[in-house]
Amino acid sequence: MTVINAENQFTSPEDYNGTGTIDNPIKTDVVVVGAGPCGLFNAFELGLLDMKCHFIDILDRPGGQCAELYPEKPIYDIPAYPEINGQDLTDRLMEQIAPFDPVFHFQQMAAACEKIPTEDGTPLWRLTTDIGTVFEAKVIVISAGGGSFMPKKPPIPGIEEYEDKSVFYSVRKRDAFTGKKVVIVGGGDSALDWTLNLQELTDSMTLIHRRDSFRAHLDSVNKMFAKVEEGAMRFEMGQVKELKGENGQLSSIVVQHKDKTETEIECDVLLPFFGLTMKLGPIAEFGLNLDQNLIPVDTEKFETSEPGIFAVGDINTYPGKLKLILSGFHEAALMSRQAFRYIYPDAKLKFEYTTSSSSLQDKLDVDDKKEAKTA
Repeated sequence: MTVINAENQFTSPEDYNGTGTIDNPIKTDVVVVGAGPCGLFNAFELGLLDMKCHFIDILDRPGGQCAELYPEKPIYDIPAYPEINGQDLTDRLMEQIAPFDPVFHFQQMAAACEKIPTEDGTPLWRLTTDIGTVFEAKVIVISAGGGSFMPKKPPIPGIEEYEDKSVFYSVRKRDAFTGKKVVIVGGGDSALDWTLNLQELTDSMTLIHRRDSFRAHLDSVNKMFAKVEEGAMRFEMGQVKELKGENGQLSSIVVQHKDKTETEIECDVLLPFFGLTMKLGPIAEFGLNLDQNLIPVDTEKFETSEPGIFAVGDINTYPGKLKLILSGFHEAALMSRQAFRYIYPDAKLKFEYTTSSSSLQDKLDVDDKKEAKTA
């Protein structure tokens, strides 16, 4: 598995086959938009048929809303698992697709998609993310659940003037905060994690939350308060009322406390972590004949109105659709059959069972796994 974040840092550099620019795009068989459970299972079905895939996801890790919104919430309708939580399901899927070496591009989302003319008329797509990573692929699979996770913005007057200049809703380049006066707002895991992660880089770190109880892991909360006691950072209980600065660059913020008193804090960068909401985002502009913000597909191939673009999971719609993870697994299996025809137009598609096909078992490293269990 190769992981590439927004800073273009990745594991296994020898596996990375492109820089992702318009002049040197990442060329792959399939681009999967969304790394939730249904998206991840695409890598398994595609891999069995010798198709390489790259993933794009706005989050900083796989799992989609299962990992982001309810990692410890039990799920009861996954076949063979009477009960499994969202994080464990994600972990099992990552283990299952590991033999196919998928490449993950986190902290970015699909922003534009255009058709590239070909001599034989077969599909070829150029997909560009919001940070400018460019892919070329014959097949695109949209498995974005209910859409992309988008940040909830705090109701602070004039915040738009500072966005993407000194107010950011995610951390894409950690080193960009070196030597800065950083204020983080929020009480969940993201707020606490980034407070602890960035504190040593910054000139000053302040965490603001409206109360002294948090929704984050207790260990993170304890570590944060320990740093406050050491004098390494500051914690303020209250809410950001006003931003001060010029030309999009913050100089300070005003915090209003419960007793209506106010404190002004010097600030170069504000990171509000108020949670995430689901929106269809730029996918709505892909020209896919949307139906109430869902993508219509057929039930034979789960293909959209555009040849070579498929939709799997909660993002699609068809008569009788059930928004279940197990339904998305079924859709991925059928999608992969048609995707094969685009990737290998001259090859014969043969149906095989993993229980009896030695070639499929070789792809899954079955013998290696048996040896590991008996060792």
